[in-house]
Amino acid sequence: MDDSRATRRSALLVATLSSFLNPFMASSVNIALPSIGREFAVDAVLLSWIPTAYLLSVAVFLIPFGRAGDIYGRKKVFTYGTSIFTASTLLLSVASSVGELIAFRVLQGIGSAMIFGTSVAILSSVFPASERGRALGVTVAAVYSGLSAGPFLGGFLAQQFGWRSIFWAALPLGLLILGIVRWKLKDEWAESRGEPFDLWGALFYGVSLVAIMDGFAWLPGIRGVALIVAGLLGLGAFVRWEMRVAHPVLGVHLFRGNRVFAFSSLAAMINYSATFAVGFLLSLYLQYVRGFTPQRAGLILVAQPVVQALFSPFAGRLSDRIEPRTVASVGMAFTAIGLFLLAFLREKTALEFIVLSLVFLGFGFALFSSPNANAIMGAVEKRFYGVASGVLGTTRMLGQMLSMGIVTLIFAIHLQGCPMTPESAPLLLKSAKTAFIAFATLCCCGILASLSRGKMR
Repeated sequence: MDDSRATRRSALLVATLSSFLNPFMASSVNIALPSIGREFAVDAVLLSWIPTAYLLSVAVFLIPFGRAGDIYGRKKVFTYGTSIFTASTLLLSVASSVGELIAFRVLQGIGSAMIFGTSVAILSSVFPASERGRALGVTVAAVYSGLSAGPFLGGFLAQQFGWRSIFWAALPLGLLILGIVRWKLKDEWAESRGEPFDLWGALFYGVSLVAIMDGFAWLPGIRGVALIVAGLLGLGAFVRWEMRVAHPVLGVHLFRGNRVFAFSSLAAMINYSATFAVGFLLSLYLQYVRGFTPQRAGLILVAQPVVQALFSPFAGRLSDRIEPRTVASVGMAFTAIGLFLLAFLREKTALEFIVLSLVFLGFGFALFSSPNANAIMGAVEKRFYGVASGVLGTTRMLGQMLSMGIVTLIFAIHLQGCPMTPESAPLLLKSAKTAFIAFATLCCCGILASLSRGKMR
């Protein structure tokens, strides 16, 4: 086997394992949230900050670390990120309070940002354009395999050994990834080596995102509105700064005049905004409203990511031959159908109906994700792969963060600080239905964004 082929296989293996590990952790923690809430006696809003803190941390650091990978080396940043992720996972397993859990999830998010900001860039560096869709399809399938295993294994571990065992189970895989990178992935990629890092731009960007997300937690009060307005103004200042600086952390020019890149990124953010909180909401619905065990709830939720994992490689290969916007837009339409179905949830909704809704969601997301990623990476020059990878990951995390922000706002309105107990089940069900209606409407808007991107070929 020649060196280039061996490098491709090693890069694909590392990207696939890391693509499995991160969503496995996220979906496992979601299914364990009710158990964590009972142990520490916290309300729904504070409980929602355990996944939200992670998402916010990833969103803040993804683009800066993607740029750092272009300058200092993508493998180097990826390796440090995997080390931080693994160490924080160990710390999470021994956390003694919700405050510690949230703090360690922030640290875990920093590690994930370093991984997400470089893994797709590494793949795009070693695979030619004619094979990129297939490689991305494999990694997307790994993402959904992680999402599939998370609810099932996470529910089993939480029920049989306690929620801390979820973090113990993830440690060996993190160490395995580090071993493969060290001994099998010999090359380094840094097409922008020698250029300065835009620290001020990264600070503008990070502080603005934190203000916006913190503002969601304080809505509908005046403090929440003020924080969101301040964050939006900060993002405006960030864009102006990036247009002036010689070597920006985020090349704004990638969005100006590059229709495919701009609308593909927008479609990704809308899609994740409409779908990420589904697992969180259904986990609470199945355990608090229906009274299911974590293990049984996980078995039901696994339907969506299993379908995603089965069809993602096919969708990736399809996008190498057919316009990605066509495949992705059809996927967005299927996703909207699944969300509209979930808006009809009742206290005794048939499980078959819930599974059918999740199948629609899974199939739609499989058709959307890897073709959309292929469009984003194929729309930029090679020296911007790290930034494009960071943008791809950031749109995902911003969307997920917005999704949890919408749910946090709806909880604040309907539940008003009530603790999560079986007695609050009617309010929880009302909140979930409101969220699914909002998400389905948002997804319909995403179809228009996906169709508007224009042709790649």
